[in-house]
Amino acid sequence: MSDKEIPRIPMTTEEIEAASIGGAPKLIGQVTLWEYDPRWPQVFERETARMHERLSHIDHRIEHVGSTSVPDLPAKPVIDMLLIVPDSADEAAYAPALEGIGFELVIREPEWYEHRVLRKHNLAPSADSANLHVLSEGCPEARRMLLFRDRLRTHSGDRELYADTKRSLSRQTWEYMQNYADAKTEVVEGILKRAVTGDR
Repeated sequence: MSDKEIPRIPMTTEEIEAASIGGAPKLIGQVTLWEYDPRWPQVFERETARMHERLSHIDHRIEHVGSTSVPDLPAKPVIDMLLIVPDSADEAAYAPALEGIGFELVIREPEWYEHRVLRKHNLAPSADSANLHVLSEGCPEARRMLLFRDRLRTHSGDRELYADTKRSLSRQTWEYMQNYADAKTEVVEGILKRAVTGDR
């Protein structure tokens, strides 16, 4: 796979619908954020153990990403997980195995790193669901996700900036959850730039 970066630009309604399998659920409202819950990493570890068993036939790596992976950061009660496989476009290599433990393929983005998302509902009292992002080994977006997580874990200033941004945007009304995510792009890019350069 190419290691060329593909910028994530705000998605149109048509692009959101096209990427969603079975139609994109509409939010039409505000985003509910929870204060950080120390049970979130435990939910991640539980699901990871189940996934490792199901995916023993392929090389893979699973990482806890997103806001639930960063202590002291408010987040939607959704565990974001990153599954790195040899070829994310090869859905047959992983999707059927994960369906057996409740993960359903809900997003397919061939033009953007062959990104896939599987979702599991009714996860735990502390988490409504999990989003499993699937990317290929060597994908620049996977590196960005991990760099962003690690920057927020270790830099209190950027963590507070991101928390303030999330709280402010969560009070606005959004048609789709993706619109809320896209609205954070400028702040996210600034944090990533400082992570790369080592700026304080």
